[in-house]
Amino acid sequence: MIAQTPHLLQDTLLLSAARLGAKTAVVVEGQAYTYDELRQAARSLAGTLVQHGLQRGDRVAIYMDNTWPCVVSIYATLMAGGVFLVVNPQTKADKLEFVLDDSDARILITDGHLSAVFLPLLPRLNKLSATLCSGKVPESNSIIAFEQALKDSPATAHHRAIPLDLAALIYTSGSTGNPKGVMQTHQSMLFAAGSLTRYLRLSENDRLLCVLPLAFDYGLYQLLMSVALGATLVLERSFTFPAQVFARMEEQNVTVFPGVPTIFAMLLSAHSREPLCFPSVTRVTNTAAALPDDFVARMRPIFPNALIYKMYGLTECKRVSYLEPELVERKPGSVGKAIPGTEIYLLSAEGQPVAPGETGILYVRGPHVMAGYWKRPDLSAHMLKAGQLPGERVLCTQDYFRMDEDGFLYFVGRNDDIIKTRGEKVSPAEVENAMHGIAGISQVAVVGIPDELLGEAIRAYVVLEPNSELTEKRIRAQCLTRLENYMVPEEISICSALPTTATGKVSKRALLEQN
Repeated sequence: MIAQTPHLLQDTLLLSAARLGAKTAVVVEGQAYTYDELRQAARSLAGTLVQHGLQRGDRVAIYMDNTWPCVVSIYATLMAGGVFLVVNPQTKADKLEFVLDDSDARILITDGHLSAVFLPLLPRLNKLSATLCSGKVPESNSIIAFEQALKDSPATAHHRAIPLDLAALIYTSGSTGNPKGVMQTHQSMLFAAGSLTRYLRLSENDRLLCVLPLAFDYGLYQLLMSVALGATLVLERSFTFPAQVFARMEEQNVTVFPGVPTIFAMLLSAHSREPLCFPSVTRVTNTAAALPDDFVARMRPIFPNALIYKMYGLTECKRVSYLEPELVERKPGSVGKAIPGTEIYLLSAEGQPVAPGETGILYVRGPHVMAGYWKRPDLSAHMLKAGQLPGERVLCTQDYFRMDEDGFLYFVGRNDDIIKTRGEKVSPAEVENAMHGIAGISQVAVVGIPDELLGEAIRAYVVLEPNSELTEKRIRAQCLTRLENYMVPEEISICSALPTTATGKVSKRALLEQN
């Protein structure tokens, strides 16, 4: 018997299925699956995982596209008492091997079309007790067909867990080195999902779109929030084919559109060629990078009935802040205030409080803060600091912000992003925001490059709107009217596209490496 208040992440599925069993839980590329179907499939797979040696707290690596088997695998792992980690299907062999080895994954669940990547690794991964494969299964006696695993599930008691147990490892890449696994408990993830649904004003009547990888916490939480509410998730593999996604949005009456700035840039570019309008959408959300103020105004005709949320977060605590849509015009440039149930404050590099309007390092308090980095106490100590109350640990984001007298945050830059030029500190985000206001610019990324005279020179990479007649000279002239002289880029490079990470963020590291 499950309690009516969820204590574990999988409880949300059991409660929603008990209440809304025949309702559509997820639509995957047009195919609808009910809450009853999701509960039954997850229970069946959980039995198979236990049969193949999964113990409480063991890790299950889910190396899959955004598919029905991926969704089932997440909840099956939780029901079996395991810890899931979703690996982006774009991950290459070296990184996949590192993640599987680092996490001590006991079971790998994957897709047949990825066999060229994972098959050569299996002989070296001696910690794996089983590999399950969806779709076309490679010829191997050691690989179990995912579909058969659902049918052959034994009647095995699933392992128990408590809220303080780990629910997931979410691997995130830093500026250098190998990815690190962020440890999140059932308690922290339930809290975060609840806080998000509260300030986004979501209900079981919503239909949430997800084109972001479930390996990305922003994509994953679309699933977690939807199931917790008893809502419907419309899941697509990616945003690679926008026209296909737009058709699905209309067909499924999507009400919530989560995106990142690169997706919104593609959306606005498509809109400039052929007008788009999605009146069913009532919420638009953005995170991963700052959403330029200019984008908000330009998106209103596309989403005429939507509240548009600007937010800031990092994987180590899921979400930090949100700006209420009604305040977008009153608080230009802000990423908002602390999410419900949490606190934020700024300290100087020396650990002293800073006055309103001054720049400081952001600290976060709340139940959503990670338990630490998997196997990395050194990195954990860098991010988790002693708090102001005895015995507590708070998250030091290592990001610079300003806070106004009302408690609203303004992003200045990441610790390793700040450009030091002409003796001044320049926020790339501030330059990018100003340049996004120039008509004809679709995307922009600003970096600092070594310079003997300046310390660092500012370089801007720009993608233009179709048919734009902007030149480097014209862009620089516009910058001079919008920015202080020392903030105007010394170099402006017009390019056809900006490189992105697997989660849709612009990869500034790739920009620097290609020059």
